[in-house]
Amino acid sequence: MFKKILIANRGEIACRVIKTARKMGIKTVAVYSDADREALHVEMADEAVHLGPPPAAQSYLLIDKIVEACKSTGAEAVHPGYGFLSEREAFPIALEKAGIVFIGPNPRAIAAMGDKIESKRAAAAAKVSTVPGYMGEITDTAHAIKIAEEIGYPVMMKASAGGGGKGMRIANNRREVEEGYSLAQSEAKASFGDDRMFIEKFIVNPRHIEIQLIGDKHGNVIHLAERECSIQRRNQKVIEEAPSPLLDEATRQAMGAQAVALAKAVGYDSAGTVEFVAGQDKSFYFLEMNTRLQVEHPVTELVTGVDLVELMIRSAAGEKLPFKQSDVKINGWAVESRVYAEDPFRGFLPSIGRLVKYRPPEEGVSDGITVRNDTGVFEGGEISMFYDPMIAKLVTHGPTRIEAIDAQAKALDSFYIDGIQHNIPFVSALMHHPRWREGALSTGFIAEEFPDGFTARQPEGEALQVVAAVAAVIDHENNIRRREITHQMSGQPVAFARRRVVKVADQLLPVEVEGGYGNYSVAFPDSGAELELTSEWLPGEPVWSGTIDDKQVAVQVRPILNGVNLAYGGMQSPVYVYTEREAELVALMPIKQAADTSKYLLCPMPGLVKAINVEEGAEVQVGDALAIVEAMKMENILRAERNAKVKKINAKPGDSLAVDAVILEFE
Repeated sequence: MFKKILIANRGEIACRVIKTARKMGIKTVAVYSDADREALHVEMADEAVHLGPPPAAQSYLLIDKIVEACKSTGAEAVHPGYGFLSEREAFPIALEKAGIVFIGPNPRAIAAMGDKIESKRAAAAAKVSTVPGYMGEITDTAHAIKIAEEIGYPVMMKASAGGGGKGMRIANNRREVEEGYSLAQSEAKASFGDDRMFIEKFIVNPRHIEIQLIGDKHGNVIHLAERECSIQRRNQKVIEEAPSPLLDEATRQAMGAQAVALAKAVGYDSAGTVEFVAGQDKSFYFLEMNTRLQVEHPVTELVTGVDLVELMIRSAAGEKLPFKQSDVKINGWAVESRVYAEDPFRGFLPSIGRLVKYRPPEEGVSDGITVRNDTGVFEGGEISMFYDPMIAKLVTHGPTRIEAIDAQAKALDSFYIDGIQHNIPFVSALMHHPRWREGALSTGFIAEEFPDGFTARQPEGEALQVVAAVAAVIDHENNIRRREITHQMSGQPVAFARRRVVKVADQLLPVEVEGGYGNYSVAFPDSGAELELTSEWLPGEPVWSGTIDDKQVAVQVRPILNGVNLAYGGMQSPVYVYTEREAELVALMPIKQAADTSKYLLCPMPGLVKAINVEEGAEVQVGDALAIVEAMKMENILRAERNAKVKKINAKPGDSLAVDAVILEFE
């Protein structure tokens, strides 16, 4: 077994590999760019080597520098994580020449399956059912249009060396090919150093299901059942689960057998994933093979009880797989939410900055429920514009799908982040979505269920009473704390008003609060309802936790002027607690109007201006592309929201802009 390995990656996956290496007694070496000098993976590793400037092309993608880092530290092997160099055939070849072991598949298998075009050819030769498409390379946009029209819309344009939703666009017509092809190609070049593209038919209403493989260097390959990854946005996975609610045992075994046969045909070893697009009728077609560890591997680990990173390391060291296909059993259900640095209320635009607060839920096993949080950040750290926006992967496991989902919902309620925008409100809302809970999934789920974008649901019904009761108790405990501050002026003791008015979701709810110091009764006179609360919350804590009618509850608390903003169960709302007289006066206060920004094109996220598509004086129509801004390896087209004339251009290609910076002014 290796004594020391280097992790050629960053963020949560580097931390994940380090954890398993520690468990195995293996020392670790981290690599880092200028932007990651104080990153968590650098702190966790036994040693760290600087690679270069923040852009990946000048640091994490430099094979020569990583080989040199291995030599200088004595690392015997390299784990590539995912992304970056993990599927670059030249990387294991260079390591082998230097006498260093690659913890991943052999270069021949990467060449055969890591290239999306070649993998489709290999799959077709192995009699694996494949999606109709063009198997050759695309020369330019005109060629892409010709192929798309021959295949028939809709089509999917994909980077040959791609993965993770980068370098990928769906086109429903000629115009979308014209606009999307060059953007996808540019993303592919920036993310993978390879701008080759291919095009295939996009299956309508599909599900995304993948088979996890693990092999050794002795010809043994087995599958570890499936994961479903149908909840996607812009072709990037948001929620994954294992197993799939679609498959029966016969379909599972058929997909697994095809995946194993394909892997054996190309001499595959180590961890890998064969991805399928599946119809609602359980038909399935080979999509691609990822010759690396997948982001969503934790759900497979929790339902099978294996450590995939450990198996990869042992395979690379020449050990045989420790079990057979017949030994693989599925236990319970696991759900994973990807927590991203993006603003779901502004079209999921990237968000960068400092993590002023980062308080994930407590990890561990309790009452048959497992909570696991794979992350590469820490409170006080920064989210950089140079890399993927993932903050963490929150995973829960339970005996059944609904129990795993409910555990995920509660864990998300406890996951507190401030300083940047994040998608926790969105994934939390998904956990309560009836269609998701029923398992009626497709890759179009988010587009279909949120056609006008995401807005936070306001509390209603039982949730409205929960939020109002928590707000009333928080107000009561804050009042108690204020009255206990020392050196106050002497005088008459303050008597708390038993009845208060809670304003939430534009409703005024009279409440009556009794109790104190952790035990409360909150009554709603208008409805006759009454809730019993035990509170573990202390003033200033970001999450209110306790029980309501003996049910464990977590509510996120953010102070605002004259109230608190509470998030619970996928709902979010400002909540105010008044005395009855205050409520009467508040009703008379004028409402502040938002500023009119319709005459400006504002930069929706911090990013780099890649292109300005118009000139001063130009007449633009609704939907016209005005500018392209790049952030976190994704290029975003900013379009006209109304017919207008461009008065002034305030930015140029190459400018780095802050959020809400003015790009264009209209007459």
